Amino acid sequence: MGLRMDDIHAPTVSSGPRAGGQASATSRHDKKPLMELVAEKDRVESELRALSSVLDSHGVNMNTSLTTFDGYPRDDLDIAQIRTTRARIVHLRNDYKGLMSKIEAGLHEHHASAGPITPTETRADTAKVQSAAVDSNVDEGASYPGLVETPFAKVNSVVPGSPADDAGLKAGDRIRRFGSANWINHEKLSKVAEVVQRNEGRSILVKVVRMNSDNQSPEELQLQLTPRRNWGGRGMLGCHLLPA
Repeated sequence: MGLRMDDIHAPTVSSGPRAGGQASATSRHDKKPLMELVAEKDRVESELRALSSVLDSHGVNMNTSLTTFDGYPRDDLDIAQIRTTRARIVHLRNDYKGLMSKIEAGLHEHHASAGPITPTETRADTAKVQSAAVDSNVDEGASYPGLVETPFAKVNSVVPGSPADDAGLKAGDRIRRFGSANWINHEKLSKVAEVVQRNEGRSILVKVVRMNSDNQSPEELQLQLTPRRNWGGRGMLGCHLLPA
C-alpha cells in the first residue's frame, strides 16, 4: 500500500525571477528594449511548446488526475516530472502575459516618441514588434495547442430556453475554448465576457468536455453559441460559469 498523497497536484517548483525582467528598459525611447522583449516572448513560446510536448508524451494535460480513485499516486505516470512540468508551465504562462503587456506598452511609447522621419532599420524593427503584438492576439493554438485545450471553466447552471441552452450547453460541461478565450488568456474568465460583448448576434465556437452518464468516458463537443439580448432572461448567455 502506497503513501496517500492528497496534495499531489500542488506545484513544487519555486517561482524564480520573471522572464520579462528587462521590462524597465521600455521606459527609454530607443528600440532595443522592445526587441529584447519580443525575443524573450519567442523564447517563452518555444519553451511552452516543449513543455506541452512533455505532457502530451505522458498522455496528460494540466488537469489530468495523478491519483487513483482512492487517493493514491498512479503508478503508470512519472508523477515527479509531470508535477515539475505543470509548475513550470504555470510560471511561464504568467511571464508570457506580463511580457505581452510590456510589449504593448512599449509599442504605445514608441509611437508616441517617434519622429516624423523613421530610419529604415527602425521601421523594420517596428514592423517586427508590431507583428509580434498582433500575433499575440491571434489564436495561441498554433503555438501550443496542448495548453490552450486545457479546460479553464465549468458550466455551473444553464437557464432553459436561453442562448446557452439552445447551443446545447449543460451543467457540468468543462469549457476548453470560448471563441478566442482559452486556458492561456482567460484572465479569470474576463476574456469570456469580452468575447460575448464583441459577438452579440454572432455565432461563437465553444469547445467543451462532457462526462458521460457512467462518469468514466469524457466526450468532446464543439458547440455554436450566439449571445443575444431579449431572450427572456438576464445577460446574453443564460448560463453561469465558474473557473475550472
